[in-house]
Amino acid sequence: MLATTAAAQAAAPRVNAADYDAFWLWAGVRPQPALDRAKTVYLLQGEVQAEPEVRFVSRLSATPRIAHADVWLVVRVETLRWTPKIRAQLLDSVRRWRAANNRVVGVQIDFDARTRHLHEYARFLDETRRWLPQGCKLGITGLLDWSANGDPRSLTALAGVVDEVVLQIYQGRRVIPGYRDYLARLDRLRVPFRIGLLQEGEWRPPPGLREHPYFRGYVVFLRNSD
Repeated sequence: MLATTAAAQAAAPRVNAADYDAFWLWAGVRPQPALDRAKTVYLLQGEVQAEPEVRFVSRLSATPRIAHADVWLVVRVETLRWTPKIRAQLLDSVRRWRAANNRVVGVQIDFDARTRHLHEYARFLDETRRWLPQGCKLGITGLLDWSANGDPRSLTALAGVVDEVVLQIYQGRRVIPGYRDYLARLDRLRVPFRIGLLQEGEWRPPPGLREHPYFRGYVVFLRNSD
C-alpha cells in the first residue's frame, strides 16, 4: 500500500514555473529565468509584525525596477491592528515604486484569516481600500477552507471590497492533501480569483475550473531548489 501511494505521488503532475506567467517572489528566493518573461510579479514588500510591538518591517533594501511586468506589493500580516504609521509606510512604498517607473497595480494582503472571522477581515479590508491611492487595486491571499466552509454573507462582503483573491493550495512548503475536495466548492465564490501553486508541487486542476466565471489564472510561489 505504501509503495502504491509513493508511486502515485511521484507520478502526479508537478508545477513547472516555465509554464506560467505570474509569480510570488519572496525574500531570499533566487531569481529564476521564468521571471524574465513574467506578466505579473507579486513581490514581498514587507511584514506587519505583532511582536514585540505592532510594526512594519521592510523586506527590500532597495526599490528595483521591473519594467516588463505588472507588480503587486505584498504585505505579510500577523495582526490587523494597524497604526497610522504602518499605513503611511505602505503608502510611501507604493509611491516610491511608482516613482521608479514600476507598474504597481495593487497591494496584496497576505493574512491567514480564520474562516469564522471572515466578516471581521472584510471590515478591515473595506477600511484599507478607502485609504489606498487611486488606481491601486486591493488583493488578498485566501485559505482553501474559505470556499468550502465560509459563510456566504462574508464571502459576498469580500466580493464587494477586493479585486482578487489568490487561493493557496499549499501551506509552508507542502501541498495541502485533499486540495481538490476544497476546490470542488468554488461555485460559492463570487469574486475574481486565482489559484496559488507551489513550484514543483503537485497540481491537478479540478473539473470545470477553466469555465468558472471568476477564475483568472494562477500564481506560482517560487522557491529555491532543494
